Amino acid sequence: MTGGFDIGVRARARCDRLGLAPYSEVEGQLTRRFLTPAHAAALVTLEDWMAQAGMSVRRDAAANLIGRYEGEAPGAKALIIGSHIDSVRNGGRYDGPLGIMLGIDVVEALHRAGRRLPFAIEVVAFGDEEGSRFPASMSCSRAIAGTLDSLALEMKDADGVSVAEALAAFGGDPAGIASAARKPDDVLAFLEAHIEQGPVLEAEGLPLGVVTAIAAQKRIMVKIVGTAGHAGTTPMGLRKDPGPAAAECMLALERICRAGTDGLVGTVGRISALPGAFNVIPGAVEFSMDIRAETSATRDAAVDAICAEIHAIVGARGLTAEIHLMQALAESPCDPSLIGLLEEALSDLSLPARRLPSGAGHDAMVMADLCPTAMLFIRCEGGISHNPAEAVTEADCALAARAMLTFIDKLERRERA
Repeated sequence: MTGGFDIGVRARARCDRLGLAPYSEVEGQLTRRFLTPAHAAALVTLEDWMAQAGMSVRRDAAANLIGRYEGEAPGAKALIIGSHIDSVRNGGRYDGPLGIMLGIDVVEALHRAGRRLPFAIEVVAFGDEEGSRFPASMSCSRAIAGTLDSLALEMKDADGVSVAEALAAFGGDPAGIASAARKPDDVLAFLEAHIEQGPVLEAEGLPLGVVTAIAAQKRIMVKIVGTAGHAGTTPMGLRKDPGPAAAECMLALERICRAGTDGLVGTVGRISALPGAFNVIPGAVEFSMDIRAETSATRDAAVDAICAEIHAIVGARGLTAEIHLMQALAESPCDPSLIGLLEEALSDLSLPARRLPSGAGHDAMVMADLCPTAMLFIRCEGGISHNPAEAVTEADCALAARAMLTFIDKLERRERA
């Protein structure tokens, strides 16, 4: 069926190509944020690859790139295969793009075989999953799922540019963003292939895994406000320094999450002291907190406990705290019937059907508001992700592509039954 090209292997090579200039904003590393020239360059190349694979290609109002391989009947429901094209700062080459490239390879295999299905296949490159430019994440999949809050367009990046302004300059349509939403009756299911971003599959010697559910997540921004002063002339006992208070809050986050259950984890990924000078006691310290767990109940209990500690810490120091919820995503179980089809596909390839949850968030958890979802995990070296050292093997990528094709075979039989 592959028609003379190395399905899956080529997908990996294409990810490597997109890890270089002009597909990155920074020379010598991969940084590709939403609505930047690097994002635009990646879409131009992806458009070409999708067209070569036999797809019609378009962009929606939210700057998602969508390639469609029509089914036996025009306008048929679509199986959407997709992931994200953006990256974190100084990230890896496979987190997100590999799922897109594998989708393109799978469609090209079908196209070369002259095969049409009772459903269409669409390959989608979501522009923003990481939230590396704007405070919230997954805005593009939320646009397609019809769950994007209009207030999300008002969020601003570090340079004060709003999502709406950046989207308009990119050629998107912020005023018509609602047109990106898909109708549930037009979508059959969503399949996302993604590197595991964890060590489980490698530790067990397995190339692939079947995701059961995606963890619940909340992102909050905390601003602790004190009084700026001279670093050399203000006695320690007379200071209202938000720095040590912020450190206490971060330690409280660590302590609460270490003691938690249901895979509870907490991370401070962004910290800034204002005004940010060596010789000035900061007037304020801002930092992010990312809290995740397998269930919303566990996550929410941890967030409540952390917020209570923040207020107690700053109160004891005569400071104030502002806490803003930036994003809340509920846990997202994958569809049981699609999990079964993926397990059967792995079994047909003589692979164990290892089930595992995802602690990382993915577009699939947003797409679950639109349609049934499934996720295939691919082993990554050392479990490393969000890091230039991110790595996958050609053999595992080839197996992933074969598993996806086998999944499609089984989905076709189900739809024809």
